[in-house]
Amino acid sequence: MRAGFGKTDITPRVGVELCGFGPFLQRRSVGVRDRLWAKAVAIEHSGSTIVIVSCDLIGLALHTIPQVRELVQEATGLSTDSIMVHCTHTHSGPCTALYTGWGERDNPYNEILPSRIADACIQALGKLTEATISYAEVPCEGIGLNREYDRDSPPLEDVLRDDWRPAKPELTDTKCHVLTIHSTDGQMLGFMSYFGCHPVVCCEVTRYIHGDFVGVATNMLERETPGSIGLFLQGAQGDINSCVVHKPEKEALLALDVIAARYARAVRQGLCDAKPIKVDALKSSHRMVNFTRKNLSIGDLRQALDPEEVVINTPGASDDSSEVRMAVVKAVAIRKRIAMMEAGVPTSQPVELHGIRLGPISLLCSPLEIFQAIKNEVIAKATSVVPLVVGISNGDIGYAPDRVTAAKGGYAADMVPIIVGEFPFQDIHTELVQELLDLEKELLA
Repeated sequence: MRAGFGKTDITPRVGVELCGFGPFLQRRSVGVRDRLWAKAVAIEHSGSTIVIVSCDLIGLALHTIPQVRELVQEATGLSTDSIMVHCTHTHSGPCTALYTGWGERDNPYNEILPSRIADACIQALGKLTEATISYAEVPCEGIGLNREYDRDSPPLEDVLRDDWRPAKPELTDTKCHVLTIHSTDGQMLGFMSYFGCHPVVCCEVTRYIHGDFVGVATNMLERETPGSIGLFLQGAQGDINSCVVHKPEKEALLALDVIAARYARAVRQGLCDAKPIKVDALKSSHRMVNFTRKNLSIGDLRQALDPEEVVINTPGASDDSSEVRMAVVKAVAIRKRIAMMEAGVPTSQPVELHGIRLGPISLLCSPLEIFQAIKNEVIAKATSVVPLVVGISNGDIGYAPDRVTAAKGGYAADMVPIIVGEFPFQDIHTELVQELLDLEKELLA
């Protein structure tokens, strides 16, 4: 086996709007707390080569993925099918996905972004060297809180104690997975860690650029192992927030280091405990899937638009009102869908599921924020030795809520599809589980 790593700085200039948390918040950045990176690993085995690049970004528009892949192919000849572009989902970076009202895209930044991401991949491919890979699964506790099923937000002084645990830890990730790659002379070239939790320690009132706790922790571990490059892979985080969320800026920035240190401690243990694994196969597989959306007519959309226009057109309505801003998000998105339907444009598009097999490890990747119950069902039915369900990969199309959450409706099931310009899913839980399991069968065939 051969492996190589590369990284490029993708930090935007200070002043760009940060992405997430609410409609038209205009969170203009005021400084860089920690730089953002695109970090890539290339792995070659028996004539097959794959590249995984992880970006400290909230997500990427679907059209960005082929741009990155084509740039890498032009420079190296590597097939575009062999490249997986992942995002860590930090909410303290620029808007790089296609959200309505959840952050303004900075055009100069987004225009040069694909070449920056591609450069990390090209570096990794240019540094391929004989290597070995090791793996560990280690406890990772006291970080996540399930915002759908364990809603009580603990006081800040409680969650910052090292012995804090959520009331229902089984509804969160309690372990992280760590892969290390060493050269044949024993030098650690790099590592990957996998864990599922929204990186939202810093929230709607914070204005500094950073990769939140996963980015800060990974950068910290890189400094402890000079010459190495670390990637973070986001798991099923759709309903999992960090235990610190929606706090004032000063408290959030202080908590950021605490939670980052907590995650770094778990990964550090994984780096120590990792044992060599045999890579008997390296494979990349893809499935294009058009998930079933709710069948809404133009009449349904016009009916949904009416109450939003009432809010917008109320005498004395203020653009400072969160209710007005939210109504504008909905109105803009609904009008866009109506225009598409009237023009005969397809209102949904197939999306890519990407599987990567690395010996006993199967990465089952999708461009979704996956809920824990979906991940748990996939893991229970999977046959790989180590199946890992990875979100926010090769684009970002919003949430994949579980059946219970979807039945309740609300933010994840109904609002986010509007924000990303889609209709709500009909039954994403059932369909995604089956598609990921079918993807795994292809990897293991």
